[in-house]
Amino acid sequence: MPKLGAEPIRRAALVKATIETVGEAGSLEVTVAQIARRAGMSSALAHHYFGSKEQIFLAAMRHILTLYGAEVRGALAAAQGPAGRLRAIVAGNFAPGSFRREVISAWLTFYVLAQTQPEARRLLRVYQRRLRSNLRHELRALVGPRAEAVARGLGALIDGVYIRAALADGAPDRAYALKIVMEYLDRELEGQP
Repeated sequence: MPKLGAEPIRRAALVKATIETVGEAGSLEVTVAQIARRAGMSSALAHHYFGSKEQIFLAAMRHILTLYGAEVRGALAAAQGPAGRLRAIVAGNFAPGSFRREVISAWLTFYVLAQTQPEARRLLRVYQRRLRSNLRHELRALVGPRAEAVARGLGALIDGVYIRAALADGAPDRAYALKIVMEYLDRELEGQP
């Protein structure tokens, strides 16, 4: 007989193990058995809860996106005015929970998975649209009709910084990553009348 209440705990352990295992490997070239072993359970149990490696990985990405959203909302709660809110949105992309080695690796594998897996593609599009919409909303008050172009540039720069962080040796440098994006934002804002 299954333990009551164990399923959410086991699912959370598998999600955490997926992020760590993929982060260590730097790719989706991991097995359900490796993920399950790291979570302290059998691969049969992992398959029971998720069905496939792709479904486990999608659950991990949903978890990462949920944490990311919470970090952005937390940063926005303390922000004032369009410029403050814009900086909070950007800073949320480099918050401690989002800009860690294993999460960065998970993001990159998420982009690869989105090329072939429709649900991953859908999740990625939702994230990208929401980020661009949030940036554009605050930018309208600051740069007017250039808001869409600046939002696209910021989104591309954030993605690029993540790629560089994934390829760099050592721990990701949050301060440097944020500095790069904020310098771009400052240049775009200074160009306004």
